[in-house]
Amino acid sequence: MSVALRTIRPEFEINDRREQSVHYLEHGFPCPLVRWHYHDDFELHLIVASTGKVFVGDHVGRFSPGHLVLTGPRLPHNWISHTEPDEVVALRDMVVQFRMDLVASMARFAPELESLLPLLERARHGIEFSSVNMQWAVESFEGIRDTSGARRIGKLLELLHRLAEEQDYLLLSTLAIRSRADQASQEKIQQVTQYISERYAQEITLKDMATLVDMNDSAFSRFFAKATGNSFIRFVNRVRISKACELLSDSEMPITSICYETGFNNIANFNRRFRELKQTTPREYRRQSRLRHEYRIPGD
Repeated sequence: MSVALRTIRPEFEINDRREQSVHYLEHGFPCPLVRWHYHDDFELHLIVASTGKVFVGDHVGRFSPGHLVLTGPRLPHNWISHTEPDEVVALRDMVVQFRMDLVASMARFAPELESLLPLLERARHGIEFSSVNMQWAVESFEGIRDTSGARRIGKLLELLHRLAEEQDYLLLSTLAIRSRADQASQEKIQQVTQYISERYAQEITLKDMATLVDMNDSAFSRFFAKATGNSFIRFVNRVRISKACELLSDSEMPITSICYETGFNNIANFNRRFRELKQTTPREYRRQSRLRHEYRIPGD
């Protein structure tokens, strides 16, 4: 589906939270807001341009236009686009953030809103909505952007009500991580995750990454596991398997070639790690992916 989006100057300013319980922002890529980070709000995040890697808690996946995710409070997340060195995406992200206690507080006095609470509980893991119509999503975000006060809250509740009814969704992080890292720690994690995302096909050692962020090996290992919910090796494998899934779905490359293309040094290890993370074999994943493409409804 082609969705016409107006090109506007990215909005970087975050309004005073004492004045707003629902906040809208949008930005392009590259952008200072693109980093491994967390906050105390719920966040609805819609990608409208570019493709790349998404990191939510201990989840590593890929995104493309129409990718819609709801993250819970203090769940770390980041989106890294695959772009050319000098490429600039004017508008990549449409984002709605709302206070962690907004809906729960309202539900105490309006029992009709209790149906939204299970959705927000699931959001502690991050939720990707797999079959949401992109045009509807863009219009819903624009409705929040273009209103204020009680009307903005009403638009948010309409959007959450629709998402609460969605059956085709994926819980992303196996752990409901609530990061309490300071700014310096966030920057280190951002530096490491971006390095891995860009160089997954190369040999990447824990020692190299510890040196990158000026830490000793054992301290870095503990720090990384606490921040991401994964050991360093498991995180690298997640990134590599995510890329392998992309190649299995979108190319005719032989599975053996995909193994080496994504940084694995032998097919046995590749198959073992793939099954461990995806609960299936690369061959079966490719077969199922082709079936999904074959039966995809035009316009979705």
